[in-house]
Amino acid sequence: MDRFDHLEHLDKHLVEELAQVARETVRDELREQSRKQRRTAMLYAASGAVALYAGGAVALAVGLALAIGLPGWAAALITAAALGVVAYLLRGAAHSGHRRHGPHRVIGGTAPTAPPSGLGAPYPPMPVTPPPPPVDPDSPHHRA
Repeated sequence: MDRFDHLEHLDKHLVEELAQVARETVRDELREQSRKQRRTAMLYAASGAVALYAGGAVALAVGLALAIGLPGWAAALITAAALGVVAYLLRGAAHSGHRRHGPHRVIGGTAPTAPPSGLGAPYPPMPVTPPPPPVDPDSPHHRA
């Protein structure tokens, strides 16, 4: 059996070496993927910043165009109101996919067999009689 002891050492060494190569390969792959995602995120952020400045310039142009025929404060107020309406409409469009449902009520019918959570667990049965009042542990105990 002594002649196989060195093979066991070689097996352990081979497994450790393979694990190290696998770790390095995964690490390099993750580093490359995160570099690509970081670049994409930076481009999206830059695009958003430029769009914000462009929107400000458009709002300024609208305000200045309105100021030709109106006082400056009225033009600014109309521009702000128009931007508020646009923001409200965009918010509504963003929330259209996330509708909030009210509580599920059945008028003139019976209660649902499962809760509205969708988990399918039925409601616990309602007790027929009300539970007894709580007993004060400090009060004396009387038995009839």
